[in-house]
Amino acid sequence: MSPSAAALKHYAAVQVQASVAEATPYRLTALLFDGALERIARAKGHLLRGELAAKGELISAAIAIVGELAGSLNRDAAPELVDRLAALYDYILRRLIEANAGNRAELLDEAGRLLGTLADAWRAIDPANAPAAND
Repeated sequence: MSPSAAALKHYAAVQVQASVAEATPYRLTALLFDGALERIARAKGHLLRGELAAKGELISAAIAIVGELAGSLNRDAAPELVDRLAALYDYILRRLIEANAGNRAELLDEAGRLLGTLADAWRAIDPANAPAAND
């Protein structure tokens, strides 16, 4: 790795650490969504270039992140909604596993679309994104 590439990688790691340290729970979850989506997109690129080892590493990372998102669900808050979200996360996980095993880009696209929809919905309910009340 060149010195400039190493410096960029270090800078990115510091930026992520700073984002996590200052983040609200909503922002932390949004960062997980972003991380999973980024890894899915990069995995697709590696798949299309025939770089299967890198593809597998990135899909494995995306699977781990989706697993964390699923594991963070609070069933006590809204049991029916949580059950549906858990089933959707499980479906996304299965699609990622199938995409990895079968080298199928369309399954990565599907998993990314579904996860992107969840990410958009999550951002929409973030209290920090609520419009300010007019007095």
